[in-house]
Amino acid sequence: MLLEIILSALIIIGAIFTLVGSIGLVKLPDFYMRLHAPTKATTLGVGAILIASAVFFSLTDEGLSLHELLITLFLFITAPVSAHLMAKAALHIQAKQIERTK
Repeated sequence: MLLEIILSALIIIGAIFTLVGSIGLVKLPDFYMRLHAPTKATTLGVGAILIASAVFFSLTDEGLSLHELLITLFLFITAPVSAHLMAKAALHIQAKQIERTK
């Protein structure tokens, strides 16, 4: 019962973070702000969902579930690097910014 509550909370938290990141991608006014929302929020969202999956399969199957942990590690390494490269490319091509971004 307690395990189900914890797993449900992790999944709901992950879904909320992912939803907030998606809304930020649509609603924010320029590229730099739009880049920030999904990078941060969806990383946390997908991370929470993967942790819930790892806990569930580790406790229901025999042994530790490493697939989800490796996916989480890969996500936490690649998301900031790809966001940084996209921001540098946008600076290079001089993408339009609103006054608040400058």
